Amino acid sequence: MLPSDLPTDIRDRAARVRLAIFDVDGVLTDGRLIYAADGHELKAFHVHDGLGLKRLLANHVEVAVITARLSMIVTERMAELGVAHVYQGQDDKLACYEQLLHALKLDPAQVAYTGDDLPDLAVMQRVGFSIAVANAHPWVRERAHWRTRLPGGAGAAREVADLILGAQGKAEAELAAFSR
Repeated sequence: MLPSDLPTDIRDRAARVRLAIFDVDGVLTDGRLIYAADGHELKAFHVHDGLGLKRLLANHVEVAVITARLSMIVTERMAELGVAHVYQGQDDKLACYEQLLHALKLDPAQVAYTGDDLPDLAVMQRVGFSIAVANAHPWVRERAHWRTRLPGGAGAAREVADLILGAQGKAEAELAAFSR
């Protein structure tokens, strides 16, 4: 289920992933900040991305989000998906990443990070598999190991999940489970 033109090093990086970390704004959402008349923040999450995160968890790949912003909507959506590692208000994403890595007893080579903008670069440069969404800032795209075809908030996280599961030989079983 992996693209035939996928470079071997990308396949190998994805096969080692035991923790997939995602930024929120611009990765799990399209990056727009929408406020209702009463001042409440609104965000749109793509259902495909949600299923991708759930399938990673079901296949023993930990999922985390690290975001600089604070949002009850993120808390609710991640709880709905079963994501236990939710870190909001993180101005220093690198420190948060290092604490998470230590807590889960993982090596950086076992971690993927998907980002879209400059605050994500420090973590992206330290993980085994750095991923930029298609509409990421050019400086981020050029420093990532791999780029999604789809933009943030429009299925990019699902692409990441499918790549990881495919590289780990779990894609066929996933398809079979949903084909019954």
